[in-house]
Amino acid sequence: MNLPADVDRSEEIQEILRQNQELTVAGQFAATVMHEINGPLEAVNNLNYLIQQEADDPAKVRLYSGMLDEQLLTLTKLSRQTLGFYRSSETRESIAISTLAEAALRVHQKKISAKRIILRKRFKAEVTAEVHAGEMLQVLSNLVANAIDALPENGILYISVKRSDDEAHVTVADNGSGIPAPILPKIFDPFFTTKKEHGTGLGLAISKAIVEKYHGRIRSRTATGPSRNGTVFRISIPLIAK
Repeated sequence: MNLPADVDRSEEIQEILRQNQELTVAGQFAATVMHEINGPLEAVNNLNYLIQQEADDPAKVRLYSGMLDEQLLTLTKLSRQTLGFYRSSETRESIAISTLAEAALRVHQKKISAKRIILRKRFKAEVTAEVHAGEMLQVLSNLVANAIDALPENGILYISVKRSDDEAHVTVADNGSGIPAPILPKIFDPFFTTKKEHGTGLGLAISKAIVEKYHGRIRSRTATGPSRNGTVFRISIPLIAK
């Protein structure tokens, strides 16, 4: 039995699947951004039309030009933010963790709305960490997706960002049914899933690998009782790359 070769092959497959999942999240985020871009683009088109129609009225041209500049600024901001998420995985830079958390929520906004989930956010904007934005978006997107899947209609999704000493902490919690005790030790195992129809069993395994690459930690606790139920995941990562 060639165990080392089997282990190497398994790790290679996991890395390929990790990259594939990162591209999937990138595609979902891109679709969300395209939706958000539509509004400013339509406004630019309308304002340009109004400028042409009112070309003989300098006051109106100045007014519409100022409004057009505001829309272009919004487009520039969205463009830079999106490009910033998907630079090379070797590129780490200081980024506000709340920005990544907001992006993860935007990726799943359609599902959040469909289930009428009550969203509770507690972000500290000044919490920054040296990370690769695309990878951390992948981690947070996985955790948010799991919470949404666990929630019933009108359930509560809680997400917070804070810091203590030299670490940033992100907490994602839901008041779903919780994780049964026999399953809990396996949730970070590659290819373990309870989502038979659409799960790959890689979301948490990949998230754990990424967090640990940053010398961070990912922990969970859950409750399945009749009066208290739900699941909490907490990520802790150094503010400065090691």
